[in-house]
Amino acid sequence: MKSYNNDALTVFRAKDYNASIEFYWAPFLLESNSDNAVVHRISDRIVRKGSITKHGKHWKGVDILVFNTYLWWMTGLEMKILKGSFEDERKEIIKVSTEDAYRMAMKSMMRWVKRNMDRKKTRVFFTSMSPTHAKGIDWGGKAGENCYNQTSMIEDPNYWGSDSRKSIMKVIGEVLEKPKFPITFLNITQLSSYRKDAHTSIYKKQWNPLTPEQLADPVSYADCVHWCLPGLQDTWNELLFAKLFYP
Repeated sequence: MKSYNNDALTVFRAKDYNASIEFYWAPFLLESNSDNAVVHRISDRIVRKGSITKHGKHWKGVDILVFNTYLWWMTGLEMKILKGSFEDERKEIIKVSTEDAYRMAMKSMMRWVKRNMDRKKTRVFFTSMSPTHAKGIDWGGKAGENCYNQTSMIEDPNYWGSDSRKSIMKVIGEVLEKPKFPITFLNITQLSSYRKDAHTSIYKKQWNPLTPEQLADPVSYADCVHWCLPGLQDTWNELLFAKLFYP
């Protein structure tokens, strides 16, 4: 077994099985000012229209391709879209609703798949949004609470957190409804929404040294986005396995 990393592309290779698993960093699928896998914490995010080929050239020839994009779009109700190139001296940037920007990216993805994937060789999947648990009030907690110190899952079968936009799920449904190339949808959102107890919380390496104020108030730096406990991610893999071998 061997693994290596060149910033945007991380590869894990199992030589005995002549197989590899690759993770490619492209948070918007399209080209953006957040494409640097190491220095990407940019609050003023800009996405370049119609630019999926920059990243797509790294995806050609694979047997299984799993797309996912959501969290990085959630900067507010609007998104900045660049017409032209990031190299242009004068940049034309417009603002559109997050939903319209997301639809643009999804349609670009669909066109790219149709033009570049061999349906006889490659299976293509799209995974829905991975939910977060930053607002304890969503599940009946106190204002200011989040996933910190949560040790049990949410048991209400109808629970849907405010951090998971139903309007984005609607866009996914509309775009994937009648694809020209068969794309399998992996819906992990609601089943993951129940697991407020499974985040990395305070048990992770921080980007910057914690301040005394943060250390005195763990809830202030708890990571309620990423996951760490076994079980949930295993379920995602089981769904992929089931769809792959029993379509």
